[in-house]
Amino acid sequence: MSKRRNQVPADKLALYKKLLDLHPEIELKGGLKLPYTSYQGNMFSQLTKAGVLGLRMGKAEREAFLAKYNGALLETYGTVMKEYVAVPDSLLEDAQRLLPYLEQSYAYAKTLKPQPRKRKG
Repeated sequence: MSKRRNQVPADKLALYKKLLDLHPEIELKGGLKLPYTSYQGNMFSQLTKAGVLGLRMGKAEREAFLAKYNGALLETYGTVMKEYVAVPDSLLEDAQRLLPYLEQSYAYAKTLKPQPRKRKG
């Protein structure tokens, strides 16, 4: 069994990294299996194993995004992520156009209650 099978598509990961490079304050986490970003323990963007970028947004921003792009909520591992929009590939390919939505997602994450750190042991 190939390790590659568990990784996100390389081309989509490269586009995600290109987007994050435009906002140096945001750090990519999770490696090749589940790349994501988080703020104080709250994930606000993720790239699924199918290569779909999901952005977590507040209700108003989420509804506006879904209407503008005729979009859908993100589905991953058979679960609909109710606060996440699935970013269309055409938008993922245009980092400059996508950047304001990443910033909205980051701003939303900053409004959420910090998650307690889990201790290993």
